[in-house]
Amino acid sequence: MSNVIVALDLDSRKEAEALIDVLSGRADFYKIGYQLFYGGDGFALGKDLLRAGKKVFFDLKMLDIDNTVEKGIAAIAATGATMVTVHAYPKTMRAAAKAAAGTKLCVLGVTVLTSMDDADVREAGYARDAAGLVMLRAEQARDAGIGGLVCSPQEARMVRDIVGPKLAIVTPGVRPAGSAMGDQKRVMGPREALDAGASHLVIGRPITAAPDPAAAYDAILKDIAGLTRVA
Repeated sequence: MSNVIVALDLDSRKEAEALIDVLSGRADFYKIGYQLFYGGDGFALGKDLLRAGKKVFFDLKMLDIDNTVEKGIAAIAATGATMVTVHAYPKTMRAAAKAAAGTKLCVLGVTVLTSMDDADVREAGYARDAAGLVMLRAEQARDAGIGGLVCSPQEARMVRDIVGPKLAIVTPGVRPAGSAMGDQKRVMGPREALDAGASHLVIGRPITAAPDPAAAYDAILKDIAGLTRVA
């Protein structure tokens, strides 16, 4: 199901491929972040998944001078990747949008990490709460012309109101009923997140750390379909 993105937050390509095999015939969209990208041959795996007809989200959270961002985004676009992240700073988003123009790559601006709450945002030096900073970043992303945003499901409705119906809103911090929150602070259930305006859900540990990842994935789809209720 293409609006559920399985986060391959694993140490090695071998582990990732084992999970992909378990989810064969179910999942068709995978996220590759720092852990696998840098430590487990994740870039090559991502390109192989793309050649196999899967969708790939490279979660790299780029932030650098404009030229470096442009070159990096152009390199990712050349792979045929579906999504990539940059930090949602205006200059960074504009540079990324320029590089992705004319390609199918959706550039996502990361607003405020779902592991952060208001106290964390204040500690980082922002004179806003988390929701206020997400609001600012959403307005800037809309104006920069990128493809969407990453935000917590708790801000998805607000972001959707700001950016309109076309931009992607990708929400990590999705926790099915009974799942541990881990290091996430601003969370919501799968069906709730979609109802709030999310277009895609990134789900990692509730699937990857489950005793039966295929059953966990199926349970999430049932939740989304409204066949179970989120506590």
